[in-house]
Amino acid sequence: MEKTMRIALFVLGFALVIMAVANVTHEKFSRLRDYTLDPVVHTAKERERQLDCLAKNIYFEAGNESFEGKVAVAQVTMNRVQSGKFPPDVCAVVYQKSTILGKIICQFSWYCDNSGHAPIRSKDNYDESMIAAKKVLLEDYKLPGLDEALYYHADNIDPRWGKPKVIKIGHHIFYKD
Repeated sequence: MEKTMRIALFVLGFALVIMAVANVTHEKFSRLRDYTLDPVVHTAKERERQLDCLAKNIYFEAGNESFEGKVAVAQVTMNRVQSGKFPPDVCAVVYQKSTILGKIICQFSWYCDNSGHAPIRSKDNYDESMIAAKKVLLEDYKLPGLDEALYYHADNIDPRWGKPKVIKIGHHIFYKD
């Protein structure tokens, strides 16, 4: 009787293990089936181009800001790329222009006022901008509270956007849509 009980418990335990493995395997295959790959293939050259665009945007928008301020500008740029409301490419977001009533408007003022064609004046600020760009673009580094931020401006202007304010970091005020 005792031997029969052990065999029954062994068979029951073995069956439970088989069911657990089958359940986990089914779950994994379901996730793989639902997983879609990013349709854009990123080459090393393309990543370098994106890093350069993002680093320039950080440098010209927040070069004199703290590292946190630089990351915030990078994060807003990436939020735009991922939002579906702006171009799905870092450089296209950074260099995006619109024409309103015959006037060219850039998403980032430095590009329209030709600062972007000026030489880098502070290697240290540019290097820190590049570090921030790498952390945000390649490591998906994010500051808390800025997940929905798509806009910002310097704290010395008031564009009267009427958008919900998210946070102020350094000399920039950040907004969501």
